[in-house]
Amino acid sequence: MKQPDSGRKPVILISLLTAACLLGDSMLYVVLPIHWQEAGLTSLWEVGILLSANRLARLPLNPLVGWLYGRMSSRSGILFAALLATATTFAYGFAQGFLFWLLLRCIWGLSWTFLRLGAYFTILDVATADNRGHYMGLYNGLYRLGSLGGMLLGGVLADQYGIALAATFFGALTFLAIPFAIRLIPSSQHHSQSEPAANTASSLMNPNIVWTLFTGMVLALIYQGVFTSTLSYLIQIHYSTTIVLLGISVGAASLSGVIQALRWGWEPWLAPWFGKLSDGKYGRTTILTATLVLAAIAFALIPLSLPMELWLMLIVFILLTATILTTVIDAIACDVACCFSQKTFMTAYSFAIDVGAALGPMLGYALNDLWGPYAIYLGVTVMLTLLAAKWLLWPLNCTSPG
Repeated sequence: MKQPDSGRKPVILISLLTAACLLGDSMLYVVLPIHWQEAGLTSLWEVGILLSANRLARLPLNPLVGWLYGRMSSRSGILFAALLATATTFAYGFAQGFLFWLLLRCIWGLSWTFLRLGAYFTILDVATADNRGHYMGLYNGLYRLGSLGGMLLGGVLADQYGIALAATFFGALTFLAIPFAIRLIPSSQHHSQSEPAANTASSLMNPNIVWTLFTGMVLALIYQGVFTSTLSYLIQIHYSTTIVLLGISVGAASLSGVIQALRWGWEPWLAPWFGKLSDGKYGRTTILTATLVLAAIAFALIPLSLPMELWLMLIVFILLTATILTTVIDAIACDVACCFSQKTFMTAYSFAIDVGAALGPMLGYALNDLWGPYAIYLGVTVMLTLLAAKWLLWPLNCTSPG
């Protein structure tokens, strides 16, 4: 029988290693749109492709990496991913030309797939039904420190000293994290162990599995795809390119970055707390349904002409619902994986998340062009309302082993 907190240490270590690996990738989101000529690129459209390439590369890589994890331990896969992340981060410092950058972004996509699936499998190994939500929240909260540090510190370093020094600094930090992982992350079993007879591709048609995959995909589409990619545009069209807030002029892009950084700042504390709450008497389905309803209402209010401070508070609240929903649906995914097939389901879940994240930006801007700037947010309201109705009327029917 697992002790209640026996798995906390490996979860924290994997989360912090993932955060270190994310530093270089996150830096690019603020550095490449400004320093693209220094990187040997010829136009901004190349930047857009490069920042999306890793997500698109992950779609075919998920089944491959899931298969490989059936033949290696989680620790081996995570350490391989960390070495790849170190190499690509260092390479960002001297990469020149679109094709070289495209190759590096695809390699990073492979690294991230190993990192995420390795973390999922490790959490499944060490968690019980009583702390699965807490551990997923802990992982989601801590690894986002890499996004926070990469964007905030990466932009400053690149502006002052150039991409080469910023990439070298982050590459060194990632490399220094690897020895700690080698010593402290437990070597768990590979995931080809005997599982229930339902461990086949046909088992993915089970309603619990289908709805969990679909919910994860839709939430990734909304929060990782649509909202993240369109927030600066939304601020600009709702008010103006330059906003005066508390007597200070702030650009729409800068304000968007600061607001989204708030989420990465609070997640190390709030995500584990909400995850632990979902482990308790309220349960995951109740918290998921209530938050879906609140999120639907919040997105429906976006087009209203509210005072700027109140409208920005609404945006921050939407980011809070992102923290709750992401943590809870990841915990539900772990519950479902324990009921059916860990390797098969978590690989499919990772694939669904990547599909949603990749489709979100394209869908958001396509609907904005066709039906106006607020069309996508009204569509999001409908999607969240339908999901809430589903989880309220037909909750998860799965009793996972402890």
